[in-house]
Amino acid sequence: MKIVDTSNPIPKYLQIENWLKQQIDLEAYKEGDRLPSEIELAQMCDVSRATLRQAVSSLVDSGVLIRKKGLGTYVRSGQAIFELKHDAHKIVSFKDCIDGQKIKEKTFVLNKTIIPVDAEISKILVLGAQKKVVRIQRLRTGNGTAYVHEESYLPYRLFKDIVNYDLSRSLYKIITMDFGIQLKRSVQEIKAVILDDKMAKFFNIPKKSPGFLMKNITFDQFNAPVELMISHCRGDLYTLELELNEYQLS
Repeated sequence: MKIVDTSNPIPKYLQIENWLKQQIDLEAYKEGDRLPSEIELAQMCDVSRATLRQAVSSLVDSGVLIRKKGLGTYVRSGQAIFELKHDAHKIVSFKDCIDGQKIKEKTFVLNKTIIPVDAEISKILVLGAQKKVVRIQRLRTGNGTAYVHEESYLPYRLFKDIVNYDLSRSLYKIITMDFGIQLKRSVQEIKAVILDDKMAKFFNIPKKSPGFLMKNITFDQFNAPVELMISHCRGDLYTLELELNEYQLS
């Protein structure tokens, strides 16, 4: 079995993390079991020892594995995978969703580039003659589990320098604090979908798994659109939470 897919944009060490957690969930490695040596695991995964060590260190940091000096690495406990609640009545970031839970958040920037866009995106962002945007693709993870794939489109005239920022940070904080733009409202469209093969690979889940497709258009203090975000979310680990007003007789 091929553990690491070199064509997958997810970093190799994260693929190994996910594989090891799956092995633990399937009880191939049970609580208290000693893992194969670093050399053996690196050979099994067909990666360097440095890459393998990075994966194991991350699982040690998140409490799944424990190193015993002179003895090896052991399974300490099953990894808790949390279901996230997305508050759909206000603008929130992925980090807002995990606050208060024992989740170690990590964001992988898969791509950041300046591109021309089609008429549909140009119309949504009111780009006018300059049909260029900054496109940012990110994978949002918690405890090594991928929850959300985000694809953001930002008007080039406003955000041409954002590619120089550390985009593993909160994008909304960068927009607000570094660019001085207030995020006042967002129009959100949510649809249940079957994730395509590409998205299933990002999440390391079976093909044709259920998910959510979320399309957000966020507006600034002048009611101008400043971001189009298209997000794919895991259907098994993501809950949408809305607060409804009182029922009124018509």
